[in-house]
Amino acid sequence: MTVDYLVMAGYLLGIVGVGWWGKKRAASKSDLLVAGRRLGPLMYTGTMAAVVLGGASTIGGVRLGYTYGISGAAMVFAIGLGLLALSIFFSARIARLRVYTVAEMLSLRYGDAASVISGVVMWIYTLMLAVTSTIAYASVFDVLFDVPRWVAVVIGGTIVVGYSALGGMWSITLTDMVQFVVKSIGVLVLLLPIAVVKAGGFAGMADRLPHDYFSPTSIGGQTIFTFVLIYTFGMLIGQDIWQRVFTARTDKIAAWGGTVAGVYCLVYALAGAFIGMATKALYPSLASADQAFATIVKHALPTGIKGLVLAAALSAMMSTASGALIASATVATNDIWARLRHRGHRTPQTAVGSREHDEVGSHRLAIAILGVTAMVIACLLDDVIEALTVAYNLLVGGLLVPILGGLIWRRGNLPGAMASMIAGGATVIIFMVTDGLLANEPIYYGLLAGLVAYVTVSLATKPTEEAVVDVWHRRLAGEPIANPEPAAV
Repeated sequence: MTVDYLVMAGYLLGIVGVGWWGKKRAASKSDLLVAGRRLGPLMYTGTMAAVVLGGASTIGGVRLGYTYGISGAAMVFAIGLGLLALSIFFSARIARLRVYTVAEMLSLRYGDAASVISGVVMWIYTLMLAVTSTIAYASVFDVLFDVPRWVAVVIGGTIVVGYSALGGMWSITLTDMVQFVVKSIGVLVLLLPIAVVKAGGFAGMADRLPHDYFSPTSIGGQTIFTFVLIYTFGMLIGQDIWQRVFTARTDKIAAWGGTVAGVYCLVYALAGAFIGMATKALYPSLASADQAFATIVKHALPTGIKGLVLAAALSAMMSTASGALIASATVATNDIWARLRHRGHRTPQTAVGSREHDEVGSHRLAIAILGVTAMVIACLLDDVIEALTVAYNLLVGGLLVPILGGLIWRRGNLPGAMASMIAGGATVIIFMVTDGLLANEPIYYGLLAGLVAYVTVSLATKPTEEAVVDVWHRRLAGEPIANPEPAAV
């Protein structure tokens, strides 16, 4: 394993170096949070694919393939469908808004008060997303290096927090490109064919595995439907995803680059399922399905290649962890902390000077603090799918209706949005407590309650003021306004 350790160590040191180099480019708030809104097609596609295909998609996708067969691709497939829908129907309009957070979008659409509850919900979601990725790379260290969970968390978490805090979105984008290339080679080009061949090819897998492993619906139609509700719709409204959309240089790059990344996700979904099936054929009695990925890597790959594939796995997890971490810090600083300090006005994003410097420093501090928080929570939790489901249940149940409603229904207003957030979020929490964290019912009833509250209250109250609606439509059209900050509304 010495060669593999050296390969992995070299990769991790290279990531740290790239992060340090990115620090020079993060001189302003815009650079730190959205890479100066200057990414071209190649970098945008790579960073978007990297952020959505993280630890849950890699470890979780292989786990589901190990447990259910080809239908285990449903979760990651739903993520790819969501990214395609976002890119085709919404990303161009989102990019033209030129905001930093989803809560700021709600503030533009409904009025400033809408961002209070949405900011808290989005912050919980992004923090839990960072936790799931941390759990994922800790599980790899557990199996391969026989180190305690907390040691694995500290090592990986320190690297992620370090390069994220130093260079912000510029560092994350640069490391994402490296991670995207390594992940594509390691998982798609190397691990997938080697694992399938080791298992005797598809014919050999068919002989060793139960017949329903080759059914696209063996995981259950209700589960697939729930994946679509949670992950497909979650892709449409997640802060970590929107923040990448904000980095595109133009709205066309956001649309086309995201579409290519979405197609890549669909391919990655099938690859994860096949790797899980090959692992099941070779090692049918693992103590935990979460060990499937690390087990097939450890036993099926030759020296050197093993280190590269492990680096690919870690790269996938770190991409999502870093994206979620900077998203969580952005929401905490812009939408929560600023309001707690009773800031009545935000300096326009083009401002320079001491104020801008202070904002960069405060965002770096927030990244560091939330990174440590995510590491502590990761030490206390075990199930990556369970943690991810909780995060997406809260996000989709509380925010999907008011966000999509604001984009497509002119009559929606602030009271309706607030009622939807409260009704949907509360319903999801209640049913997760009564029916279990992995139950399908929380998201069903949460979305229904949110939709009913949104439509009913919006129709029963006054429409949004014309001044707010006018600014909103001008921003959607990409027209310049005097003050680009949502607080001006």
